[in-house]
Amino acid sequence: MASSKTRDPAKPEKLRRSAEPDDLWTLRLYIAGDSPKSRTALANLQRLCDTHLEGKYQIEVIDLKTRPELAKADQILALPTLIRKVPEPMKRLIGDLSNAERALIGLELAASGAREGSKHARPAG
Repeated sequence: MASSKTRDPAKPEKLRRSAEPDDLWTLRLYIAGDSPKSRTALANLQRLCDTHLEGKYQIEVIDLKTRPELAKADQILALPTLIRKVPEPMKRLIGDLSNAERALIGLELAASGAREGSKHARPAG
């Protein structure tokens, strides 16, 4: 993950945007190292959040190559996987989030009715 600061690979990365605690969306993105798919998922998530949550979100990036034991807590079976912790109920999306419409629906940021068939960001059930 390209960044102007050095990050400790043993610690999850947190990207915080200012907001009141009650309005803050807590998102956890599980990735596998600095792969193209991991970078794409993070970039797509940042873009979605910047566009639709404007300062009301926190992203925690968890690299399972350095912290594989963290996969058990959220039952991660595929990567990348996005978990929406807050607001409840928890939501899970698998893929690189390149289908923005489907990702927005999966996160409940948009009304349902998106076209079916995309493999890039699908709600996991």
